[in-house]
Formats: sequence, C-alpha cells, structure tokens
Amino acid sequence: MNHGFHDHFSGHAAAYARARPTYPPELFQWLANQTASHDLAWDAGTGNGQAAVALAAHYARVHATDASAAQIAAARPHHSVQYAVEPVERCSLPDTSADLVLIAQALHWLDIPAFHAEVARVLKPDGLYVAVCYGLLTVSPDIDPLLLAFEHGVVGQYWPPERALIDAAYVGIAFPGHVVEAPPLEMALDWTLDALLDYLGSWSAVQRYRTTLGRDPLPDLAQTLRPVWGESLRRVRWPLTVVVRRGVAN
Repeated sequence: MNHGFHDHFSGHAAAYARARPTYPPELFQWLANQTASHDLAWDAGTGNGQAAVALAAHYARVHATDASAAQIAAARPHHSVQYAVEPVERCSLPDTSADLVLIAQALHWLDIPAFHAEVARVLKPDGLYVAVCYGLLTVSPDIDPLLLAFEHGVVGQYWPPERALIDAAYVGIAFPGHVVEAPPLEMALDWTLDALLDYLGSWSAVQRYRTTLGRDPLPDLAQTLRPVWGESLRRVRWPLTVVVRRGVAN
C-alpha cells in the first residue's frame, strides 16, 4: 500500500505552512507523560514542522524528517529541532534511539509496512509510536453541509486515493505493538472566513482541481459561505484520531 513518495504539497509548501491548523498542547503533554525518558523524538513526515516544534517543549532533541525539500525549507526553525530531507522509510537515526515516534497527518501517504519496520528499528524497547490524523472540520449546522458538499461534490473526485484512509480514521491499518488508549482530543481555532479559505486552498484536492481544470473552486464557495458565515469569527473544530502503540521495537 502507498509505495513511493507521493508529494502533493511541495508546490505550495509556504501556503501549507501558513494555513494548516495547529495541534493542541494537551496532545504533546499527554504523549510526554507516556514516555519514561525524553531524550529524542522523531517527527516523521514533519511537513511544516508544527508538531516537531511542539515536541521540542518536552524532548531534548527532535529529529524532524520529510521527503519534500520544499516542506523542510518552509518549516519552523527551533534550536532543539534537527530537520532533514529524507524518506521516513529510511531514517538516519540509529537503532533503538527514539523515545517517541510521531507521524501526524502523513501516514496515509506512505509505504506503511516499510515505515512501520523503520519505526520498530528506531524506537527504544519501551518507546511510543503515535499516528495522528484529522478529517473534515466542523463549524455549525448552517455551515457544515456546505463544506461537506464542497469536499465530496465539488472537489471530491480530485482527492488522491490515499485520502480514504483519513476518512476511515485509519481503521483497517495494521498497527504494530500494544494499544495505549489516548484521551479524546480535538483541534479548535477561531477563524475568519478568509482563514478558512486559506486552509481549504491547502487541500491536495483543491490543488489538483486547479491544475486539472485551470480554475479555482474557492471563489464560488466563498460567495456561498459569506452570507451564512458573516463577518465574525467562527469556532472551527477538527476531532483528532490518535493511534498509540507501545512494544513496537524489534
């Protein structure tokens, strides 16, 4: 499944870094509480580096990798984060070196068995493996049906097939190790409509729509949403799927 590097974001790495929502601090605090030591965390498929920087508040060193040089170039600098352009299936970290391996909103793009073999190699025997993802946002009963129609109707056919794993909240993926139950968590931000449109513009399906048809689907959506959204901030929520495993190491 998912062999090779599927690069859907390098062409708009700066926009991706600007528009993507941030994970809640509670996620990283809870993860840190689950590991006995806090020497090294690996943020695999780091993208814009937001998870790597958050991990750096809890781990002495964070190794953050992405196969996209453009994504790494746009990532957030931090003195405790070492960024590297390398595929997650071939990490430069030594064996049994990491207290934590995190992959956030990226597992579905990978050769998953090859990546899991690398996780098993890199993790300490008591280390933690965590996969996080989030799907369609929710705002309110008057907004949500319009966004659902846009996601599935307007740009639905332009989603890469791997997106189905997100829609399934990673159910069906064979995760190694023993289950650790995570608390319910969500991302929540107060956004203007323009901020929402920036985020939607970072979707791989919107990028493929623009490339394929030569036009932008967002102005029509904005025209539909603006009378409903109004000028005020709206609370935007993304429920998080947090898969946690222990006992993965070889």
